[in-house]
Amino acid sequence: MEKIAKDVGDVQSRLLDHRPVIQGEIRYFVREFEEKRGFRETRLLDNLNKMVVETNEQAIPKCAEAMHSHLCDALTRLEAANHMIQRIQQRELEAQQSSNLQACEDRRKAEWEEFMKEQSRRREAIDEEQAKAVGRLSAQYSEMEKDLAKFSTF
Repeated sequence: MEKIAKDVGDVQSRLLDHRPVIQGEIRYFVREFEEKRGFRETRLLDNLNKMVVETNEQAIPKCAEAMHSHLCDALTRLEAANHMIQRIQQRELEAQQSSNLQACEDRRKAEWEEFMKEQSRRREAIDEEQAKAVGRLSAQYSEMEKDLAKFSTF
């Protein structure tokens, strides 16, 4: 029975006690990162630090200077384009106003011609009415002359 208990204890320690396995993994991890790799990570970090410093001291000022010069050039071009667009808009506005003025002038000419035609019709109507009135008055005066002549012959 003692042997069975000992065997059960060995099986139990192998199945449920993970401390020896975990300790082995920890030793492997420490050996991998401290012993085998050495100062590889430190050298990589130093190289990265050098690249960052070099970028800050050399590349960024060059890029900023190039950006500034190109932005100034782009700004002058945009201002020139803006000025040209404003001139084009002014010309279009003047053309539109000119066409509006031309349309108004044409409309006024048409209204003036209609007004003159109306005045001509009214003048003809008044001349006709005056001619009729002159005719009536002439007839009335000639009758009055006849009547006067009748009375003066008595």
